[in-house]
Amino acid sequence: MLRTIYGDAARYRVQYWSDVKGCYFTGDGARQDKQGYFYVVGRIDDVLNVSGHRLGTAEVESALVSHPAVAEAAAVGKPDELKGQSVVVFVTLKQGNVSSPELEKELKAHVAKEIGAIARPDEIRFAEGLPKTRSGKIMRRLLKEIATSGKVKGDVTTLEDFNVVAALSKAEEE
Repeated sequence: MLRTIYGDAARYRVQYWSDVKGCYFTGDGARQDKQGYFYVVGRIDDVLNVSGHRLGTAEVESALVSHPAVAEAAAVGKPDELKGQSVVVFVTLKQGNVSSPELEKELKAHVAKEIGAIARPDEIRFAEGLPKTRSGKIMRRLLKEIATSGKVKGDVTTLEDFNVVAALSKAEEE
């Protein structure tokens, strides 16, 4: 853990120790289940600006994962001329569930019910898998590139499975 910020001990105290009294603030959001287990759901500062509203990607993802058909989800922002950013989500379904326009509509309504209409995804893209690092972290940067341009640029050497990105890019072309 940090002991200070070089040359600015006061900033260190304000930056890391003032949000939660007596606790170090990591910047990660978490939830606790009924059994007392904690789940890190994402960065607090990972937000989208949708029509002037700050919307956390972790909240959208958690709302989607609370639906019985969804195994995992990742939300990213896509530039939108009218809203600033539109919400695009990539969803992996649980085994036995099949993507369909009806399920897409149901998932959008589920997010709106759980969070509010402003969080309703503009696009839901069903995927067999999401691009992850070898440690299991979803690479949202790649999803954002696919959502905005359909192509992945930059470094992908930390990817666990290159076929996932190829499949997402191919689906974008179709």
